[in-house]
Amino acid sequence: MSANTNEVRVSKIKDGTVIDHISGGYALDVVKILGITGHERRVVTIAINVPSNQLHSKDIVKIEGRGISRQELNRIALIAPKATINIVRNYVVVEKQEVKLPKVIEDMVKCINPTCISNSSEPITPKFLVEGEEPLLLKCHYCGYMLEKQDLLRQF
Repeated sequence: MSANTNEVRVSKIKDGTVIDHISGGYALDVVKILGITGHERRVVTIAINVPSNQLHSKDIVKIEGRGISRQELNRIALIAPKATINIVRNYVVVEKQEVKLPKVIEDMVKCINPTCISNSSEPITPKFLVEGEEPLLLKCHYCGYMLEKQDLLRQF
């Protein structure tokens, strides 16, 4: 045990994924995006509002024995644009990726404007332009409706 009793200790994972630098308070949303319910037979560690030098506070999610798909990575970018993804093998980080929010978001979220053509029976893929990252602001390509982070969180 460390002499510093204020230190928080979280064990390393042998194999899996660590999502670090999640904006403070959004770890549970990341877990929801990943479809983690707690009924999976794997260890998931969630740290919320951990002090950070880069961010005022950050969240961390560690998932034993699981990777992340490209679509999950893109969804995480919507709510945690400064997140980093660490792939761990045999207790060593073998790959590190920074999340990048694309300029155009396609087929990940829906427009909440009920009169938008993307909500009709037309074969149209929802498409948004990123107007701002922090705070997140997406503009519907078809109707111009502006979506905020909270609008997206209700869809995951």
